[in-house]
Amino acid sequence: MANRFPAALTLPCCLCFAPTLLVASAACRTSTAADPTVRPNIVLVMADDQGWGQTGYYNHPILKTPHLDAMAAGGLRFDRFYAGAPVCSPTRASVLTGRSNDRTGVESHGYALRRQETTLAQILKKAGYVTGHFGKWHLNGLRGPGVPILDSDSHHPGHFGFDHWLSVSNFFDRDPLLSRRGKFEEFQGDSSEIVVSEALEFIDRQSSSRQPFFAVIWYGTPHQPWRASDADCEPFESLNAASQQHHGELVAMDRSIGMLRQGLRESKIAEKTLVWYCSDNGGLPKIQPDTTAGLRGHKGTLFEGGLRVPAIIEWPQHVKRRVTNYPACTMDILPTLLDLLQIDPPQPSRSIDGVSLKPLFTQNLERREKPIPFRHLGRAAWIDNQYKLLTQDIGEGTFSLYDLQSDSGETHDIAADQPELAAKLQAELIAWSESVDNSVAGLDYPERSVDPSEPQPRFWREVDGYKTFFPEWKNRWEYKSQLQP
Repeated sequence: MANRFPAALTLPCCLCFAPTLLVASAACRTSTAADPTVRPNIVLVMADDQGWGQTGYYNHPILKTPHLDAMAAGGLRFDRFYAGAPVCSPTRASVLTGRSNDRTGVESHGYALRRQETTLAQILKKAGYVTGHFGKWHLNGLRGPGVPILDSDSHHPGHFGFDHWLSVSNFFDRDPLLSRRGKFEEFQGDSSEIVVSEALEFIDRQSSSRQPFFAVIWYGTPHQPWRASDADCEPFESLNAASQQHHGELVAMDRSIGMLRQGLRESKIAEKTLVWYCSDNGGLPKIQPDTTAGLRGHKGTLFEGGLRVPAIIEWPQHVKRRVTNYPACTMDILPTLLDLLQIDPPQPSRSIDGVSLKPLFTQNLERREKPIPFRHLGRAAWIDNQYKLLTQDIGEGTFSLYDLQSDSGETHDIAADQPELAAKLQAELIAWSESVDNSVAGLDYPERSVDPSEPQPRFWREVDGYKTFFPEWKNRWEYKSQLQP
């Protein structure tokens, strides 16, 4: 593997619901670029379990993230950006489809994305993009520590539109074992720097081509178990061991963001490349200092701490540099990019839960016209600008209402104070959930049913194709817990 790790990096200066179709408005069809036919390169970057408060630009008391800070200063920083779900696989499904996770069959972590779904990679590939996936996949129905993905896997990234992929089934860490289109390769070093280095090789090959590229970089950081270098842990010696390693991984991940941004500048394609960064769910509990900057809840909950994540879009000369409080989410990624590229949705009748954020690239928008929906394991939430309706059991009928503008910590339930508003939002949420039930049943698909061959979640140690590797893997640190009594 070529050495792409730079010795030093330089920082630049610095409603009532009805299932909604992806139809761009006239305003959305106005290009943000000087050239209305521009087809930017697109890079989607996603952390694994980074909390909303874990950046320097949010004044973290210990962690320094100079490269994310520089990206935020040079781009559009979202202060109210939401993961599609409070755990990882569902959010990944929402990124690739623009749809809430339950619609796609990805009920929770370790569920497989249905092959009847149409992904962003497939759409862009058909539009002439070269596509690549690097890092965590977790959409093939496998649970347990990340393992390299088999060529025979019916749900590997290639089946969902990725021409090139260097991928692992789930979370991964230092010195990882990855799969390059089914061929296993062992790497040395920090996992974040490795996948960015590999993505940059892909980008370098495409930078001189007339074909634009679509690259997805999905980190395994800072998901546990944590293993960072001694140098990256050194600033956190006052913390407990887990928190030291956790923050050390974030230091390396931030450094890899610098690698990516510098690599785009060195290839002279930074102004031709849209980079969209976010995390896949809220921060972890039991880490010191708190990962969510005081928001209520953590990963796995539908409170703000489990859903609100850092997010930045950087596209020099095309996206106005500023901070926005406009509520946005991972379901918005697909409709935004299709609107930008003037690509019509391949299935116009299929419900899309996100909206295009393209007007936000250059305009200050105050209100979102379409609420942001969440449904995960029977719980649900509905964010309509400053208000958030929340229930721990959508079938039980108990709902809480919060005013996030005055109460971002979700400490005061105002449902009794504003019963008409609570009733309105509850009716909208229930109507939306009923439309999701139709999607769960497969009514969105031409077959009007779900392919019965879709796998159920299972641990990779139960898959015959992996068993031949068990003797070789039983002493690897990341697999010991799975393979030794």
